[in-house]
Amino acid sequence: MAEGQQIEWKQSWHDEYLKWICGFANASGGTLTIGKDDNGKPVGVANAKKLLETIPGKVRHALGIMVDVGLLIEDGKEIVEIIVQPSSVPVSYRGRYYSRSGSTKTELTGTALNEFLLKKAGKSWDSIAVPHAQVEELSESALRYFKEQAVRTNRLDKSILAYDTLTLLEKLRLIEDVTLKRAALLMFHPDPEKYFTGAYIKIGYFRSETDLRFQDTIHGHLFEQVEKTVDLLLTKYTEAQIRYQGLQRIEEFTYPKAALREAVLNALAHKDYSSGNPIQIKVYDDRICLWNAGKLTPPLTVQRLREPHPSMPFNPDIATTFFRAGLIESWGRGTIKMVNECLDRGLPEPQFSDEFSGLMVTFFSSAEKTSGKTSGKTSGKILALIEGNSHITIPELAEEIGITERSIERNLKKLQEQKLLKRIGGAKGGYWQVTNTPV
Repeated sequence: MAEGQQIEWKQSWHDEYLKWICGFANASGGTLTIGKDDNGKPVGVANAKKLLETIPGKVRHALGIMVDVGLLIEDGKEIVEIIVQPSSVPVSYRGRYYSRSGSTKTELTGTALNEFLLKKAGKSWDSIAVPHAQVEELSESALRYFKEQAVRTNRLDKSILAYDTLTLLEKLRLIEDVTLKRAALLMFHPDPEKYFTGAYIKIGYFRSETDLRFQDTIHGHLFEQVEKTVDLLLTKYTEAQIRYQGLQRIEEFTYPKAALREAVLNALAHKDYSSGNPIQIKVYDDRICLWNAGKLTPPLTVQRLREPHPSMPFNPDIATTFFRAGLIESWGRGTIKMVNECLDRGLPEPQFSDEFSGLMVTFFSSAEKTSGKTSGKTSGKILALIEGNSHITIPELAEEIGITERSIERNLKKLQEQKLLKRIGGAKGGYWQVTNTPV
């Protein structure tokens, strides 16, 4: 056993450790053990029985909570165990709030503190009511768009078409005591920047990191931002390949429209609007980088975005409204959809990363597809691994390279088409043979 999210060892008691107890209470609870060194080895405490009497009172007086304090004997040493239950209300120590992150105690300040207090109150940022905002300010076109989309996608019954604005907002839980919530203003106000700084999207085309050629900003309610952003990305910032099927003219965009749309929707639903930063999209010749302020809700990580995971939006009211409009799913499949859409087009998987206090999604261009060759970097890794072990399996290749098994299968197929790789024997008992190396 090691120190972690719910375990902390201390050799002796100091009143400063009330901060650690505060952190456990504000997180998922935990155990603070007095009388163990950093390796968890019992060293004992001389005043164990006194601590049993004084610690409960100190915790109750300083933090306002109750803890279980017990005496244990390990290797003949007396140690004191303090068991802290998670608190349903915020707990502070001398006016400061602490929480537990991994094996460390952290003080909550700024945005993190606001999020923590809202969560403890059972609210999210977008669920807060905005005084003085009037229902009459909302955009009729945005409300009409929502109704039509919701009916068309069978997310809501046709009866909503007859709802007045107030009834619709009540049904969507976007109004509280006749006061509009933040989500209502972002979704339906023609100019949400009147209330929230940075509630827009900006796009720039870059030849290099320092060479910005042209840019656009997209304003308006969130439905408008989605439609205009995706349209600009496809018609102005990227090129479409033209082909003909008989007499029919077909445009094939560099990036899958569904993947870009999903990325924009996710950014709008997960953005931390209190940051004051707009969503920023940088377009290069070979990639599109989409960044939004905010962070993933634990226990989600960027690594887990490529595998099935629950839906945990930062702004649940915004996400629910998008869902009701039929624009997103509510099962955590958005990022998986981005990956699959790119793979289906023969493109590399999009890259997810948490950078600059936000989430970055990077889509890579169709350079692989147009050249008829697989990615040199990926193909080189696959061929090198096969040369070292001709019986290596697809799951083993995926684990070594860090991409999905589906991507491995696609790359293997392309390598065989390029006559760089040959399969000897069947799926069971067979092996791979490298026949050449990529140029």
